[in-house]
Amino acid sequence: MRVKGFSAAAVQAGIRYRDRLDLGLIYSDVPAVAAGAFTTNLVKAAPVLLDMERLRQGRAQAVLVNAGNANACTGERGMEVAVATAAMAARQLGIDEELVQVASTGVIGEQMATEPFARAMPELAGALSADGFDDLARAMMTTDTRPKTATATVFLDGVEVSVLGVAKGSGMIMPDMATMLCFVVTDAQIVFPVLRQIVKSGVDRSFNRITVDGDTSTNDTVLVMANGAAGNPWIDEENPEAARIFAGAVHAVFRELALKIVEDGEGATKLVTIRVTGGRDAESAMNAAQTIANSALVKTAFFGEDANWGRIIAALGRSGCVFSPDRVSISFDDVLMVQNGQGLGRAAEEAATAVLGQRHFTVTVDLGDGMETAEVYTCDLSVDYVKINADYRS
Repeated sequence: MRVKGFSAAAVQAGIRYRDRLDLGLIYSDVPAVAAGAFTTNLVKAAPVLLDMERLRQGRAQAVLVNAGNANACTGERGMEVAVATAAMAARQLGIDEELVQVASTGVIGEQMATEPFARAMPELAGALSADGFDDLARAMMTTDTRPKTATATVFLDGVEVSVLGVAKGSGMIMPDMATMLCFVVTDAQIVFPVLRQIVKSGVDRSFNRITVDGDTSTNDTVLVMANGAAGNPWIDEENPEAARIFAGAVHAVFRELALKIVEDGEGATKLVTIRVTGGRDAESAMNAAQTIANSALVKTAFFGEDANWGRIIAALGRSGCVFSPDRVSISFDDVLMVQNGQGLGRAAEEAATAVLGQRHFTVTVDLGDGMETAEVYTCDLSVDYVKINADYRS
């Protein structure tokens, strides 16, 4: 898909890797309305701190993203590098440097040189193309095994509006957000307050519902840019129906990218939805779902295709959720395995084990205590996860 007024490119800059794309650029022909969300980790990388400051104006025109070095825990020098590389892109594009967002992913704690950026910038800007987003998605990858893109199209008063997103993420994935970068571009014409709310609510429903390993990164960034090139009637507070339709498209892109991140979790072989129903309140239901989704014992059982429901109810018991154990039911897809806190026998276990052999499945835990529901998306924990992270810096 092409999005009017946007282009992207990627090059081999040699920031850490050799013979692969590792530096990308997104460019809007005009300054765009922009809103974002960032890591909740107290330790924030220099690019995150810079972007948070610049996004207060609600405008952006370009995003410069690199892989291989997170530029995190790099002190004053790290911020200097973030500012300097943004300025390089601005000069090459002929735009205000305050309109350039920067994003980095990779190893934490290593200083990043500016020379590779300086050498690569002319080629990078010269390669900008409306078809460049696939290359951009590849340039953002670290331990990802595949690039991640998603698109959506809606019509607002008969005007076609396009939404295109790219993301990276595979490990160090845990709400709130994850070790992930996500950039979404759209030609919609929208006011900043409405876009900001759409981004916030969409992140809460997607990227804040995924976990691979329970670790929250220093560099998490979600950024949405809307340049208005579609020429649709303004999406604003006076046009709630258009806002609802457009939000649906953005949220669909967010969710698709979020699920692709979990499915590509480091060493993952299964994508699992943890659904908690019958919660007394929303917070309790979410705590229960997240605790189960993050349990190493539960996740290794998924990998081993062992329908060990005792691990699930044990995780539930330490989640902080108040419930009655003798009301709990547990199902694997449509196979009821536990009812009123008691296992239903060997036949149910064998049927549940067959479900665990699938690539995608849902574990439903009914607390029997109320009306609230929560979902979290997770994956199994495999031997390869340990291997990947043991060798990450080498």
